[in-house]
Amino acid sequence: MRAPTFRGRAVGLAVGYLADVVLADPRRGHPVAAFGTGASALERLTHSDGRLAGVTHTGMLLGGLAALGVATDRAVARRGPGWTAAATAVVTFFVLGGTSLARTGAEMAARLEHDDVESARALVPSLCGRDPASLDEAGIARATVESVAENTSDAQVAPLWWGAIGGVTGLLVYRGANTLDAMIGHRSPRYARFGWAAARFDDVANYLPARVTGILVAACAPVVGGSPCAAWAAWQRDAARHPSPNAGVVEAAFAGALDIRLGGPTQYAHRLEIRPTLGRGRAAEVDDIARSVRLSRAVQAMSACAAVLATAVCRSGQPSSAPC
Repeated sequence: MRAPTFRGRAVGLAVGYLADVVLADPRRGHPVAAFGTGASALERLTHSDGRLAGVTHTGMLLGGLAALGVATDRAVARRGPGWTAAATAVVTFFVLGGTSLARTGAEMAARLEHDDVESARALVPSLCGRDPASLDEAGIARATVESVAENTSDAQVAPLWWGAIGGVTGLLVYRGANTLDAMIGHRSPRYARFGWAAARFDDVANYLPARVTGILVAACAPVVGGSPCAAWAAWQRDAARHPSPNAGVVEAAFAGALDIRLGGPTQYAHRLEIRPTLGRGRAAEVDDIARSVRLSRAVQAMSACAAVLATAVCRSGQPSSAPC
């Protein structure tokens, strides 16, 4: 890949991140929502209770995004680094969700601080798929912190990681995979087999980014008065017991950094999971939501700097016609 392409990609990632910081997700006409609508329409044709149908469904959608991404990356590369920067910035802005995550977390904290538990329950579906009716104030606080932790990786670190590696193609395929996992990757009766491929693809796509997030959480722990060593220790000690190979890493690191305890009984619409304990501190409280948001914002900023720097280093280390 030519060096100017990397220069344009690095600029695009930086501009896209800053646009998300300032503007957050658009309320109407979001391309991710349009992708979800299209995926639902296709599901009416492809769904059956089997893994092969799910592989076909997932492959068609992600293959389509990959084809679109490759065509876009090639077209803008031919036009020059300015076009690469513009295309990367637009797509980065649309696939990132870090600022909306932080704002939703802050809104949840405000509602609970005003003892408005019913209003807080109404906001739970914006963060996670748990059954709001089963949650009291402490349960909502725990669910929010866990969601902020997991989505710091899913909505920010991972897309920037794949954007740095794969440009527009990496951004589109990652966001498509993450969206499909949210739609069909859970273990409901309808999706136990059909959603298998989407869930496994998302696990693979998030494996390294989740561990990068864990490192960044440890590095940023002092922002909330935490210890990098405590974040690292909680990750190494507790994460492997979590049912998710990726969520456990970031949730444990957050628990250690915040010096709190996460995990325990977790009620979803179709099942109850007994999650392992993550961290050795006190139980999560309402005040910890705001702390988790501050930690998330710090990790988001550091991940953006790392992605831009990594792209620039890759560019500078390559001859002008070499691939990276």
